[in-house]
Amino acid sequence: MKILGYIYRVVSNFAFLALVYYSLNFKDLQYQHRATLAFLVLVYASMRAASALRSFGFFQKIERLEIEARRLAGVAGEAGAAAARRHVVSEVATLRRDGEIKSYIDLFFLAMVVLLCIAKIVT
Repeated sequence: MKILGYIYRVVSNFAFLALVYYSLNFKDLQYQHRATLAFLVLVYASMRAASALRSFGFFQKIERLEIEARRLAGVAGEAGAAAARRHVVSEVATLRRDGEIKSYIDLFFLAMVVLLCIAKIVT
């Protein structure tokens, strides 16, 4: 199931990249319109990139909470409750890592979109 999430993220970001590429290379588009479209896509990509970068701060806070929860579970020493807490902490760690990888995928494709837009504005 995890791999399907990654595949979906790659396919949806690639579709966005292809749409931007097709839109910017439309033959009947004049330079002013192409530059305006590229600028608007840059604004959208920068908003998504800021959101992805902001999520890394969120993931770091979750990681600190994981470390603290593991430490508290070790101190408490209750057998049944500690095992349940360890299971929950390991699930959260897995979800955090998956979210980080998906954010990296998003940032990669957004960087490609930004490069494409800048190339179309400059040329």
